[in-house]
Amino acid sequence: MFVNIISAYRDVVAVCDKELLGKRFEDDKFQIDVKENFYKGKETERANAIKIMRELSKEDATFNIVGEKSVSAALEAGIISKKEIGKIHGIPFALVFF
Repeated sequence: MFVNIISAYRDVVAVCDKELLGKRFEDDKFQIDVKENFYKGKETERANAIKIMRELSKEDATFNIVGEKSVSAALEAGIISKKEIGKIHGIPFALVFF
């Protein structure tokens, strides 16, 4: 998966499954563009992604998470619950604001 940390007044953390990069998903309510310039950061293993999400959740970061593996890692990191997961055409996503 890719983890991209964008530093601003608060960190924005974009996490996505590698195979979703460059794809677009939309339905009647939502649209997600998994753009390389936003989501393509450092490619990392699940355990490291979980560590990064846990650490940055303590720093008041926001998160954009797309894909089965990435959302599963966010669940394990404890930054989202199952009720906070949306789906577009079967692709899970979550937006987190602390």
